[in-house]
Amino acid sequence: MPTTKLLLGAVALSVLSGCSTVHGWFQGKPEPAELAAPAEPGLAVTVHEGEFATIQQFVTPGGVSVWLVSEPSIPILAVEMAWKGGAAADPAGMQGLGEVVAYSMNEGAGDLDSLAFQTAMEDLNMSFGCTAGAEWTSCSVSSLTDNADDAMALVATAFAAPRFDEGPFQRFLREEEVGLQTRETNAGYLAWRATAQALYPDHPFARETTAESLAALTPALAREHMRTLMTRDRLIVTAVGAVSPEELAPLVDEVAAGLAETATIPEVAPVDVAAAPVTEVVIDLPQPQSLVRFVGPGIDRTNPDFFPAYVLNYTLGGGGFESRLMKTLRVQKGLTYGVSTSLDPNPMLLTWSGGGQTKNESAGEFVAGVKDELQAFIDGGVTEQELSDAKAYLVGSYPLGFDSNAKIASQMMNVRQDDLGVDYFDRRNDLIKAVTLEDVNRVANAYLSPDRYSFIIVGEPEGIAAPALAE
Repeated sequence: MPTTKLLLGAVALSVLSGCSTVHGWFQGKPEPAELAAPAEPGLAVTVHEGEFATIQQFVTPGGVSVWLVSEPSIPILAVEMAWKGGAAADPAGMQGLGEVVAYSMNEGAGDLDSLAFQTAMEDLNMSFGCTAGAEWTSCSVSSLTDNADDAMALVATAFAAPRFDEGPFQRFLREEEVGLQTRETNAGYLAWRATAQALYPDHPFARETTAESLAALTPALAREHMRTLMTRDRLIVTAVGAVSPEELAPLVDEVAAGLAETATIPEVAPVDVAAAPVTEVVIDLPQPQSLVRFVGPGIDRTNPDFFPAYVLNYTLGGGGFESRLMKTLRVQKGLTYGVSTSLDPNPMLLTWSGGGQTKNESAGEFVAGVKDELQAFIDGGVTEQELSDAKAYLVGSYPLGFDSNAKIASQMMNVRQDDLGVDYFDRRNDLIKAVTLEDVNRVANAYLSPDRYSFIIVGEPEGIAAPALAE
């Protein structure tokens, strides 16, 4: 298992850079500092000597902003690239355009068709792929440092001369057409669609790929849209590996050189979930179980209530078998195998949501049970023991999200996309530790009223007053 050992070594050395022990990383370290450390002429590097990691920030000569965790003894390079603008930027009637752009990025470039491109990646022992989310288009690269020059050169070719050949393009369309057929019997998808139609029906986030929108797509449109989505001025990069800023900067510039300089994408307005009508919606789907999804307004990361809510959510439904919803709906009442909740801090769609499945006969009892537990938080609050357990888990489990170079690069990208600041990794656990019982109970009173939640039920539920909307 040499690869596994190498990755674990990368974790220990990259995440714990500059620290003698894990314990020392979280406790007893001096305050993070920003140290200006110019490297070579033309490349100014700002070094954040944090408790959690040493992050080097610089702008390449080509103008690309990069965050780098450098560990010279680990011969692996993981690179994350992201551009603001995703599926929500698809022109009306062309849903799926951003997805086919991302799909096509490793399907051939320059003189290499799809098979030759995949073979080249195998020969270099590298991975490269892209995805299109609602708001961001992202690409990931991983390779041995010895192959980094060739690996990044291959990615540069993909960005400069993507082929958009008919073969892979038609394969994408066939896969999407299969997806269109299966989604109509997928309870999770139907619940998402009903949620979007109930809470933000006219928003780009509610748009769906359809047979008509797929039929409108062409390789030429995808090529043009790629030049709109993936531009040099919106590119941000995070990286972890055995490279210095001086070694990485020219590789990033080579990759970015073939991108369009700039382009305009449509602005996406934030969804006001709190202004949407609160209701119960039933989607008729013949199956023995009902999927119950509940959605309420969320909290922005900049709101002082965010971290108390984050800690509270662990006790509500985010803590697995330690959450109250699991203890009551599964253990005490036997209504479900699982129920959970989560906070989505996306500023464009702030939600506090949850869900689970139950027998059709017990759907009404399940919904009532969720409402009762929400009300119980308002009436009785959280106990000191629940608060202590939630904070201990959320702080103690945090390093588990950093067990590979790729995960560290991804975590840094999340911080960049959410604009949390380079010192977020150092502040995050202290913000959780500072949450008090008064904080979580105040937030419970402010946000967990059952009247703030919409309930969407997919199946043939019994005991639900809302009329069924057949799909």
